Amino acid sequence: MDLTELIILLVVAGLCGSIARGLAGSTRGGCLVSIALGFIGALLGSKLAMLLGLPEIFSLNLGGRNYPVVWSIIGAALFCAILGLLSGRRRL
Repeated sequence: MDLTELIILLVVAGLCGSIARGLAGSTRGGCLVSIALGFIGALLGSKLAMLLGLPEIFSLNLGGRNYPVVWSIIGAALFCAILGLLSGRRRL
């Protein structure tokens, strides 16, 4: 994986993480949190899809590896929602 593929991967993970944060209603953190959330979501969403026997809906091939965009967003939104429930932060 070269530098341009790494930058593209970070941008895609950041976009997936920020979309997931918007879906889950989370506003904490910035760009680095979105990138980390995108990677966590990719791991969690891919594992969940594999366990349920669901196909890859949309993925990007970066550096010879597939990055599951849809499952990353779903996994990150689930992770955000779980963190929101565990933190007990109340909205006004």
